[in-house]
Amino acid sequence: MASMTEILILHGHLPIEYLDRVETEPSADEAVVRELVSRGAITAGQLARARAAQSGLPFVELADYPVDRAAVGLIPGAICRRHTVLPIGTAAGSVILAMADPGNVFALDDVRAAAHMGVTAVVADEADLLTAIDRYIRADDELSDLTNTLEEESAPVEDQSALTEADDEAPIVRFVNLLVSQAIQDHASDIHIEPAEHDVRVRYRIDGVLHAMQSAPKAIQNGVISRLKIMSDIDIAERRKPQDGRMSVVHGGRQIDLRVATLPTVWGEKVVMRILDNTNTGMTLTDLNLLERNFETYRASYSKPYGMILVTGPTGSGKSTTLYTTLNAVARPEINVITVEDPVEYRMAGINQVQVNPKAGLTFASALRSILRSDPDVVLLGEIRDHETAQIAIEASLTGHLVLSTLHTNDAPSAVTRLTEMDIEPFLVGSALDCVVAQRLARRLCERCKQPGAYTHDDLRRLRFEVPDVELPPVFVPVGCPACSNTGYRGRIAVHEVMAVTEEIERLTVERASSADIGRVAREQGMLTLREDGWEKVKRGMTSVEEILRVVA
Repeated sequence: MASMTEILILHGHLPIEYLDRVETEPSADEAVVRELVSRGAITAGQLARARAAQSGLPFVELADYPVDRAAVGLIPGAICRRHTVLPIGTAAGSVILAMADPGNVFALDDVRAAAHMGVTAVVADEADLLTAIDRYIRADDELSDLTNTLEEESAPVEDQSALTEADDEAPIVRFVNLLVSQAIQDHASDIHIEPAEHDVRVRYRIDGVLHAMQSAPKAIQNGVISRLKIMSDIDIAERRKPQDGRMSVVHGGRQIDLRVATLPTVWGEKVVMRILDNTNTGMTLTDLNLLERNFETYRASYSKPYGMILVTGPTGSGKSTTLYTTLNAVARPEINVITVEDPVEYRMAGINQVQVNPKAGLTFASALRSILRSDPDVVLLGEIRDHETAQIAIEASLTGHLVLSTLHTNDAPSAVTRLTEMDIEPFLVGSALDCVVAQRLARRLCERCKQPGAYTHDDLRRLRFEVPDVELPPVFVPVGCPACSNTGYRGRIAVHEVMAVTEEIERLTVERASSADIGRVAREQGMLTLREDGWEKVKRGMTSVEEILRVVA
């Protein structure tokens, strides 16, 4: 049998000189291949195709393969996850099994015993296989079975001891664990557990859009909410006022933090859990998809040793991600970076992070006042909410500190007037503020299935997009395929409005000009509005016209 290195060279993936090491030491073949993959000399897809060629088995692209869900149901999910395999169909009395490692005889034996059928193996890329396992082997069926069991029992859960960490097999505990793990698996950003008159509705926010996922019997409502409160260290006896907490779960070998908030409603307490995935803290500024001019404007601001940068937008528009990514760019061992947050969403190495605690008297203003005595170079404020916090932040930016924070406004020019409405002197705002970034999150078109749409100049102008009388670039529309769960979208991109505070805008600020006047001058100086930035990303095939209209006025 040919070695992996020989096959990779034969298919043109490697220069022939790599063969020398394997010829002198045949046992080093796999080690060489692993080294080449780690260095990026070959891709995982090329390696998977080489494994298929070496074993004489077919290679399949799982993203395009019509997976038979009936075949998926033949094998328990635990076996599929343990061996990284997935049944994708049946033929001639055998189950067709996609494998990352076709030499795994233990996997073949386990699948053969579980399916009571023969096995026909095919090879797939490991990353694609893991994605397909997450897509097809879901907790939904187990959740449905568990919901039916709980409904048949139909007894309200009163014994809180059944909800403790010690009893992982209690039905309520399993139900909550499955809800959370499925949300993480689906890349949801939020989990909504909403009591209604006759049941409890569960919804996941995926790519910014809520999807109804599961309903549970009303009888288990208090048990589910109490279980979540116990996990989040929230007072389970208090049901009349909103509460906040935090919990951590282990999923796929990594720790995931969730921010939990309860809200009393007429039918009981609603619980919203924000999933905080720390992979966002490893992002770079190029991952933010800033257009070239916006990126240069923003980089010029955060590269300065002092001044204030504000990121504005509604809740869930990616403001925290932008700020943390900026911190990644500016943080160095030779500078002192301190954050004040409520709550601390992402833990970052090398950063001093302070959690606000109003009960102990640690508010944004008092914390900020204290950390300015701790010799900071860069200060990140989770949010500017009141006059006192704004005043201290402005003064900090005027005395040699780089201050990053967020503000709730609809666009960038409105941030200037919002600060003056907080009774901050306009001349201080104009002097301290260096840059404002307004942003929204739009769903990214699925690269596998997007297709050009039939838009005309008139269509786009009716939608208030400014298009010149030249040939239109391809404007793509969502279609839907197995890779994107038939939504037409996969992932999200940010749409930005980056306003540098120039001398003219500073003068307008001192004159207490309206946000409309400030916006007009900023646009004359080259600022792209959210809609214009969105149109640029539509032209580049990143998102659709419908998405921009959904997130931008």
